[in-house]
Amino acid sequence: MSNAQSYRGGCFCGAVQVEVTGEPAGMGYCHCESCRQWSAGPVNAFTLWKPDAVRITQGADNLASYSRTPASRRQWCQTCGGHVMTEHPEMGLIDVYAAVIPDFPFAPGLHVHYQESVLALRDGLPKLKDVPAEMGGSGQTLDE
Repeated sequence: MSNAQSYRGGCFCGAVQVEVTGEPAGMGYCHCESCRQWSAGPVNAFTLWKPDAVRITQGADNLASYSRTPASRRQWCQTCGGHVMTEHPEMGLIDVYAAVIPDFPFAPGLHVHYQESVLALRDGLPKLKDVPAEMGGSGQTLDE
């Protein structure tokens, strides 16, 4: 990955810094209730990375975490409370929130858990009922 593009970002106060390298495994929007509650917003923009593409470059000891279920371990800065990322061990991926890496060219490809949506987005992207079939979901799409 030495020739791959890297992007840096961090939490709200800057105490925790993260770097992602290469290309994400996927990008999009999640509408599930869990992400909405966690982000305090109607939708969460995600970038999914293989673990070796994500590196905490500063403040690793300042990260706190919480696992509501074994499917995710959400992490945030203990100083400012700024959300940084969510590890998804069952998928083998890490979601570094798109807003955390401001210079990354976010190009969403789909919406997941759209059946739980509270904000209709008419952007022409596929709207999946849950998640793609290759990730254990139904792969079923919904109408905009």
